[in-house]
Amino acid sequence: MTDSVTITGIGPERLAGQGLDHNQEESGNLAIHKLLTTTDGTAWTDFVATARQARDGSWRYEAWAARGMVAWVRTHAAGGGYDYTVVETVGENPLANQDHRALSTLADELAAGSGDSETNYVEPHALTYPYAYERLSQLFDSPNGPDLAVNPRSYCYGRQPGQHGALDVIQSRSPLVFSGPGAKRGITSDAASRQVDVAPTIARLMKLPLIDGKDVTGRTSTERGVASDVYFARQDGRVLTDVLDPSTGSPERVYLILLDGQSHTELRHRLATEPGAIPNLRRLIDRGVMMTYGSITNFPSITWPSHNAIGTSAWSGHHDIVNPSYYLRETQETVSPQGQQFDTGRFLNPGVETLFEAFHRVHGEWDGHSGVLTASINEPCTRGAGHASLERRLVGDRGHLIMLTKETEHEINPRWFNELEEDGHKLQGQIDNRALAQARQLFLDQSHPAPIFTYHEFAQPDSSAHDYGPHHEGARAALDETDVRVGHLLRTLEDCGLFESTLFVITTDHGMAQQDVSLKANPARIPQRDGMEAVTTEPLIYLRDLDVQIVAQADGRTATVTVLDNDAGVSGEKAPIAKAEILVTDRRDGKVARVLTDANGVAGISVPADLTPADLRLRVQANGFNPRHMLLDGSNLALDLRRVLYGM
Repeated sequence: MTDSVTITGIGPERLAGQGLDHNQEESGNLAIHKLLTTTDGTAWTDFVATARQARDGSWRYEAWAARGMVAWVRTHAAGGGYDYTVVETVGENPLANQDHRALSTLADELAAGSGDSETNYVEPHALTYPYAYERLSQLFDSPNGPDLAVNPRSYCYGRQPGQHGALDVIQSRSPLVFSGPGAKRGITSDAASRQVDVAPTIARLMKLPLIDGKDVTGRTSTERGVASDVYFARQDGRVLTDVLDPSTGSPERVYLILLDGQSHTELRHRLATEPGAIPNLRRLIDRGVMMTYGSITNFPSITWPSHNAIGTSAWSGHHDIVNPSYYLRETQETVSPQGQQFDTGRFLNPGVETLFEAFHRVHGEWDGHSGVLTASINEPCTRGAGHASLERRLVGDRGHLIMLTKETEHEINPRWFNELEEDGHKLQGQIDNRALAQARQLFLDQSHPAPIFTYHEFAQPDSSAHDYGPHHEGARAALDETDVRVGHLLRTLEDCGLFESTLFVITTDHGMAQQDVSLKANPARIPQRDGMEAVTTEPLIYLRDLDVQIVAQADGRTATVTVLDNDAGVSGEKAPIAKAEILVTDRRDGKVARVLTDANGVAGISVPADLTPADLRLRVQANGFNPRHMLLDGSNLALDLRRVLYGM
């Protein structure tokens, strides 16, 4: 089945090479074909997404799977934001089911797979992809965005028993709780939620002013012809009005507890079946409102992008930390904020605003006499925080911090060091314990006011779920230990008389899915492994392609060919490719001409008078780039994906 309509949509913001332009039709189609039809690609790949520009300059977004494809466009919605319209389907739309409510309990999740938590490999037909069109489109708005984004089958990341990063509902669902003044009490809410909605909801509860900022379309309130309607310089989310209850009071401060990697279904299961478990988290949840179906996170559903989406209300395609590692086309280098860990606030787009910066914009920086203090505790979202451990900005006396750290060291389970696989995971109990000491010190120290906003990551749940699997006893023990730390935190605020006036937000940065580690799957690497020129930062692919410009003369026998790097440099100009080979053949693949480009990337070609342009084929190749196969009129000789994938 095929169906298509024509609508002119809005393409990527800040265009700088992301997605597939005309020069990448051949390599893009070949890479998609490899990802879906090679032996490993068939076994590992769910779908491949891209933004594609036609020769007329129009843009659309696509997702290709073995079972079918879908293309869509986005247009400005009448009430602000975007509308997403499907313009073509072939076979089965791989993104058709976007129900955010699916597989929201552990029983449902296990029933979708094998039923055994350690082998619960869920196939695409049993999954949903919440907000798929928006979450995929936004990724290509960043100049750091890829040409292709590979979504593996939910169990095909392969390195560890538990993993995340994909678009599916299991890996994309985070628990979300608002507890304290301003929030409803003792209920669950069936409302839909995304992680970019957290910051605007906090802003509303803390009475920050609306400003003339940009919404998800990148247009300010003024440009959209409305009164100031957002709380941040860039705001992709909305206020979750369903959690608000003014009758419970107004918070004086916010404490955002992020349980890195904690499965929503696992948390709900333990709350329902283990009355004595996780008493401190349960206390907060019972006095607040918990989202029944959780909250849908950024794509890719992975740490550095997702933490910053929560802290800025901007998708990663707008805050620009698009992946733990990503490629900078202009400098031809790969950067890794997550691998670097420290001093990564500089990677954040200056055009977005963190919650820390918003609080200081309204209330001023703490200068010893006035203003407010904010704190980022072992948290990847750091920019603007007064205390930011991952930016090496620490408030408080070091000796006191060491004393507080030692007070709770005995509570670290030695199994983490003995059983967890990666070095960082082995030390996670110690790292989280030190973070707890930072938090306690910030509230106990009387030399400054209590932080008005604290964003605190507890990483132990993530480390253990990676190494054991999300529903393993070891992952549950990690949450138990984290709950003990939350208890220390709550008692500290109670001792300071601050508990009742504090709004607590509990969430995570992503979900976690069981993996089939025997596959050793790594689908995004397939094109590069099979000889294509690309930079791969899973799940993103950046193709290395040539911009080939052909100017044919009126005689039909001669032409000037200019060959450039398809990615522009820092200056915005595309570098010429010297010594690129241009091979001209006829229909029988007989060589007609062979020339090399000069230092300016230019070469002239001439063909015999008895050949017409329709007889000729050009192959353009250069070291480090994918070859181009073209006609003399500049048309690409590319795979017809509809024919080779779906027999059309």
